[in-house]
Amino acid sequence: MVEQIEVTGKTLEEARQAALEQLGVAENMIIFEIIEEPSKGFLGMFGGKPARIRATVKELEPVEKGEKFLKDIFAAMNLEVTIEHNETGDGHVFNLIGDNLGILIGKHGQTLDSLQYLSNLAANKGVAEDKVRIILDIESYRSRREDTLRRLAMRLADKVRRTGERIVLEPMNRHERKIIHMALQDNYKIATYSAGDEPYRKVVIELKRGRGYRGESRYRKNAGDNGMADVNNEVREDSAENE
Repeated sequence: MVEQIEVTGKTLEEARQAALEQLGVAENMIIFEIIEEPSKGFLGMFGGKPARIRATVKELEPVEKGEKFLKDIFAAMNLEVTIEHNETGDGHVFNLIGDNLGILIGKHGQTLDSLQYLSNLAANKGVAEDKVRIILDIESYRSRREDTLRRLAMRLADKVRRTGERIVLEPMNRHERKIIHMALQDNYKIATYSAGDEPYRKVVIELKRGRGYRGESRYRKNAGDNGMADVNNEVREDSAENE
């Protein structure tokens, strides 16, 4: 719902300032409409009328709402963050720039993912169609994390090929699971699939059925912890600087 008020003042400027104070938003976010000019009245003393204006808060575009949400969050956290906005084929990328922003990344990007989810909710509130997608990034963390996951996928696939034992990775979000699947999709000896329910859904890496396949049930007892040490070692360097 559009916020709109009418205010008065001795002068137009005084009325504008009163509107700004009541609405509590920046001047460039308000549309001012003059309803009545001020008049001094007879001999400048009797029958004078104050200035009356209507002030309407501009309706923000979805991307602007997402950016405003983030700025409010950063202000509440006393963080000085600059937001660089670039539009790509994947969506609207907000690159966050500032000092000591590791707190916004969190372990394996969990905090950054949560902020991204909430900013998308804020941006698309009340939008039925043509919803926007906002992607948050900090100092190219997303691409570094993707490189880490691809290396991890290749190394664990090699371990599965050598040992014949299936490996279950730690829970990952949908995007990160897709990176693992895509990295190994052309490996003719390795199969991957996702198992479990969100938010604990995991990627399973195992030998493809056929010649050389030892049987899934034989290794199911190891599914809970196989490969977890490898996962933690691989991402430790990536996450340590962001925790």
